[in-house]
Amino acid sequence: MTSTLAARTPGATRAAPGEYVFDLATVNHIMGGPDYSTANGACVEGDRLIVGLMRMPAGTGAEPHSHPNEQWIYVLQGTFRAKIGGKQVDVKAGSVAYIPANVVHEGKATPDGDVVFFTCKDASYGLQGIKA
Repeated sequence: MTSTLAARTPGATRAAPGEYVFDLATVNHIMGGPDYSTANGACVEGDRLIVGLMRMPAGTGAEPHSHPNEQWIYVLQGTFRAKIGGKQVDVKAGSVAYIPANVVHEGKATPDGDVVFFTCKDASYGLQGIKA
């Protein structure tokens, strides 16, 4: 089923009416932030939420950026070393990080392994942010 609405995020999959299940291994994979981040993976958008399952290769990451929508990052594998609003944090597997709207943040997968994370954002803006 194909949606009649365009995705807010270029390349993302937009949920169509009556479409309820998405195989994140097969939906379009996109860059989480093409000009500032190495995160890449599946992204699905609904009317009010955007979700993504992303991978960030070991030792790589995202440069400082922000976005007008809030974000949650649940780490499934690895350690995400981040700076959120100027505060340094390590987000390990099983932990969730909250990034308020318009707060500058950055982060990297530690050198010892890739980071795999599930992310959610409100759909007031797309998945990709604005490089600071």
